[in-house]
Amino acid sequence: MTDKKIAVVGIPGKWSTEALADALEQRTGFRLVIDMADVTADLATGKVTATGIDLCKLDGVVVKKITETYSPHALDRLELLRLVEAAGVRVFSPAVNILRLINRLSCTVTLRNGGIPMPDTEATENIDIAVDAVKTFGSAVFKPLYSTKARGMTIIDADQSDADIIKAVTAFKAENPMMYIQRKLNLPGQDLGLVFLGGEYHGAYARVAKDDAWNTTINSGGKYAPFECDPDVVEMARRAQDLFDMDFTTVDVAMTDQGPIVFEVSAFGGFRGAKEGIGIDAAGLYADYVLDALS
Repeated sequence: MTDKKIAVVGIPGKWSTEALADALEQRTGFRLVIDMADVTADLATGKVTATGIDLCKLDGVVVKKITETYSPHALDRLELLRLVEAAGVRVFSPAVNILRLINRLSCTVTLRNGGIPMPDTEATENIDIAVDAVKTFGSAVFKPLYSTKARGMTIIDADQSDADIIKAVTAFKAENPMMYIQRKLNLPGQDLGLVFLGGEYHGAYARVAKDDAWNTTINSGGKYAPFECDPDVVEMARRAQDLFDMDFTTVDVAMTDQGPIVFEVSAFGGFRGAKEGIGIDAAGLYADYVLDALS
């Protein structure tokens, strides 16, 4: 037992948030779950508080979830945690590192610049170019820049009339001025999550799609299953997560006819996939890692 005071930023009542808070409480006797909606920053003094508690006097803050759904608003919340870091409090993972992953385009550009294999992707605000991308790809997935678990994603196929393609692209652009367009790949009914803690690989799980669902997310009925990765796949994922220097993350990988590719590196990582797919206690491992880093 240690007397470290370590808070968890997350969604009160959510399983992964509470699991991490439980693990830290078991090791420290201290429990604090912070909803970022309750955080206030005084930029003149640098003081950051939540429900009357001065976060700048804590020993550490672990970010499990910054908001229920991704949006540019999440970036504002992370900026408040930068003030906590400036006061000398260790934040896991660092706020700037998470910032680079919240936005899908930022994550993709970093991965591309790092030479990581990815699906063919175009980003544009031009409707004509987006229509051409659909025709080139044959089938394209239009993805919001801020979303998780396939929320807001739209598939547009080239086997429609030009008018229908333009209509679908225009509707997507109305909600997403910068269009992120990715070739829809023929996947073997599953994709993978590779778990890393402090850059160390801890195993992989598969997300298996339900019936004919086009995506594998749990929101769409997918389920977790164990998976044994080849060393070259692990090394590719390791190189991908190295670009972001996250304390805890999962790398989303798919096996394709052209070889393994990376979809994204997670801003927060999946505890449930690690537990149900691999059988590991990610919350406990993360708590031990945090305490070791603060010792």
